[in-house]
Amino acid sequence: MRHRRIVVFLLAILSFVGGLFTGRDLLFYASYFWGLTLIVSFLWAWTSMRWVSLSRLTRTRRTQVGRPLEERFRVQNNSYIPKLWLEVRDFSTVPAHRASYVVNGMWPKGDHSWRVNTVCQQRGRYQLGPMMLRTSDPFGLFTLERPLDATTNVVVYPLTFDIYNFLLPQGLLPGGDALRRRTHYITTNASGVRDYAPGDSYSRIHWRSTARRSRLIVKEFELDPMADVWIVPDMSLYEHVRYGYAPIEAGYSLNEIDMATLMQRQEFHLPPTTEEYTVAIAESLAQYFLRLDRSVGMLAYGQSNEIVQPDRGERQQNRIFETLSVLRAEGKMQLEHMLQAEAHLLPRGSTIIVVTPTAREAWAAAARNLKQRGLRVVTVLVNPHSFGVQRSADTLYGLLRASGTGAYVVNNGDDLTAVLSS
Repeated sequence: MRHRRIVVFLLAILSFVGGLFTGRDLLFYASYFWGLTLIVSFLWAWTSMRWVSLSRLTRTRRTQVGRPLEERFRVQNNSYIPKLWLEVRDFSTVPAHRASYVVNGMWPKGDHSWRVNTVCQQRGRYQLGPMMLRTSDPFGLFTLERPLDATTNVVVYPLTFDIYNFLLPQGLLPGGDALRRRTHYITTNASGVRDYAPGDSYSRIHWRSTARRSRLIVKEFELDPMADVWIVPDMSLYEHVRYGYAPIEAGYSLNEIDMATLMQRQEFHLPPTTEEYTVAIAESLAQYFLRLDRSVGMLAYGQSNEIVQPDRGERQQNRIFETLSVLRAEGKMQLEHMLQAEAHLLPRGSTIIVVTPTAREAWAAAARNLKQRGLRVVTVLVNPHSFGVQRSADTLYGLLRASGTGAYVVNNGDDLTAVLSS
């Protein structure tokens, strides 16, 4: 378009100069015509860009793989001057989110709206916006752009699978009842209070009872097999097998396809990577235990060290889901070393569910040591052999079962609901 403008400008100059040399009126008229064309084109483009507003409404800022991300856009002409065309360019980072649009012909005080639905196919935190308005005159001589820098974020949770009966190791007493025995460990099960004794930790002091009785009173605890559940996805860089993701299907307007067809368009499967299987299993397990009203925490070393303290409820689920949405297998520390570094977070009686693609036999010894410390350990092995590499988790699985720690094996393509509910 710049070349067109230069050509028209040169034609105006040459026509005017030719008219001066030859004195012919036709050349003067031609120069006036080209000059007037430039002026009218600029004014047309300038007025087409002015007095235009654009609004963007995102239905939800949290969605999940396999679910649609819906957005509504509205362009409004606030003037009495019609607009020939307006292009709305969107620079969102959501994969295959096709929100750019061209609005043709807007009447004075008119508006135009459209909706875009994109089926989310990759987990992560993405940016919506910025956007840009673009327009031009009918001859394409002047193109004007107006950036709209407002941005917001949307979080796409990983794909989850329903688990109906995940078996844990036996508790400290058969039947899963609380063990009625005093302990010097701080657990989630407070049984009563007593007078302070030398050597008691200050963290055990019950301040209300202390103020009421005018002497130091401390809390007593009981061992409880229903203690915290820690989900530990192994995100070590050295353990994971990576392959390419499945092709991403572009988003589309709801004018092209209805919602019923949208939800039945395709089945969603996990990409053939140990990273995605590890994340999906960890999230499914967190969802399962939170639905049982268990206190769930998460510990993972990925591109950053992520520690989610144990808690219950929907807010805790959202916290864990958001953390797993952006977690990548870029950790520089092996699984057993990570657990050793964060051992102070794991009180006696806690349940640790480790999801790992490792085939190293050293993990069996590490799991046995954790069990000796009074922790209940369950390992979900994402078998790397099923993802096309030589090493297999079968030997490690046998060692874990022989040592009395619970273990599951998940292969590429398995139905996670069936495997983890068995």
